[in-house]
Amino acid sequence: MNIGVFKHEDNWQDVKDSTMTTVGKQTGKYPDSNWKKRLIMAEHSPIRRLKFYWKWVDLKTWVSVHMVRHKIGIEHWVKSQRSDRTGVPRDELPQAQLIEHACEADAQALIFISRKRLCSNASPETREAWQAVKDEVAKVEPELASCMVRECVYRGFCPEFVSCGYDKTEEYQKELAEYRKGINGN
Repeated sequence: MNIGVFKHEDNWQDVKDSTMTTVGKQTGKYPDSNWKKRLIMAEHSPIRRLKFYWKWVDLKTWVSVHMVRHKIGIEHWVKSQRSDRTGVPRDELPQAQLIEHACEADAQALIFISRKRLCSNASPETREAWQAVKDEVAKVEPELASCMVRECVYRGFCPEFVSCGYDKTEEYQKELAEYRKGINGN
């Protein structure tokens, strides 16, 4: 599995303008890294203006199924397994069949999906596929990538019925501290 295509255009000025509108002010200057991180951590609605497009290549069908469970703020385009398109009876295709799966998502969706798909309770293959997206985001929007964390880091505790125990480790405490860095002047 790899990311065959990844696209994102810098539209932070639009995000800033939308934010200023919500507080009854005119446009502000292009935001600095601290302002971006604070807005993302607050998860205010203008972050939904940040859009990303990617395509996984050679993604296992069953991993794709995990991803299509996400509906809010994301669109999916998955290679068809229809027999009339592939020439192979659909019932003969294994779950491990490699496919292409493209998505367009906003920043809010990336944060939410990360909470579930970076969790140690997700399959390793699903975590790897989502980590590849996060790695691409980090190249263009490092402030957003720093907020794309697993559920226990996001909440500050593990809400799972069966915990993996990560939230009881020293590594977790370090990740949690890094996640909270830069918020409210800290």
